[in-house]
Amino acid sequence: MSDLRELLRGLDVFSGDLPDFDIDALPADPRELFVEWLLDAVRAGVREPHAMTLSTVGTDGGPSARVLIVKDVSPDGWHFAADAGSRKGRELAAHPAAALTFHWSALARQIRVHGRVAAGSAEAGAADFLARSPGARAEALLGRQSTPLPDLATRDAAVRESAARVEREPGLVAPGWTLYTLRPDSVEFWQGDRDRRHTRVGYTRAGDDWKRGLLWP
Repeated sequence: MSDLRELLRGLDVFSGDLPDFDIDALPADPRELFVEWLLDAVRAGVREPHAMTLSTVGTDGGPSARVLIVKDVSPDGWHFAADAGSRKGRELAAHPAAALTFHWSALARQIRVHGRVAAGSAEAGAADFLARSPGARAEALLGRQSTPLPDLATRDAAVRESAARVEREPGLVAPGWTLYTLRPDSVEFWQGDRDRRHTRVGYTRAGDDWKRGLLWP
C-alpha cells in the first residue's frame, strides 16, 4: 500500500458537531429546504457556501464540470451566469441539461440538483453582469476562456487593458454574458453521520408538485 493511500485512509471525516436532519419536518418544495441549508452554512461560517459544481455534457458526450457561484434560487429554479461562448455555454447550447452539486464539508452536507437549463434574456444577462465587481467584469470581457494562453505576462497585460476599459465605460456588458436557470427535475439532500448512518432524501418533480422520500445513502 502506498504512502499516499495510507495518508488518505487516515484523514478524519465527519468530525465536529454535525447538524440534525429532521425528516418529519420536510417542506413540500425542495427549494425551501435548500435555502434553509444554505443559510445554515452561512451561519456556520462555511467558506464560499454559494459555490457549486456545475456538471454539463461535453461536446464529446463525456462529463464536464467546474465550480461556479449560484446567483439566486427562485420559484423558477437555480440561477447561474456564464459567457455563452465559453465551453460551458457551448455545452449548454448543444445539450441544455445540467447537474449542480453543493458540498459543505463542515456540516457533512451535500445537495444535488438535476434538470433542464434555459438561457435568460439579454436584459437579465446585462443586469447580472453590471452587478459584478469591476475586476470580475474586466476578466469576463476578455472572452478568451479555455483558449490557449502563451504566458502569464500576456494574461496580465490583457487584464490591465480590460480593467482600464471598464473604468472608461462602466456600462459596458460582455456581449455573450448570459443568466441561466436550471429548472430541477430532482433534488437530493444528504446528511452525513460519523457513525455512517447517513440520511438521504430525494425530491422528484411530479407536474407542478413534488414527490419526496428517503433513499438509501
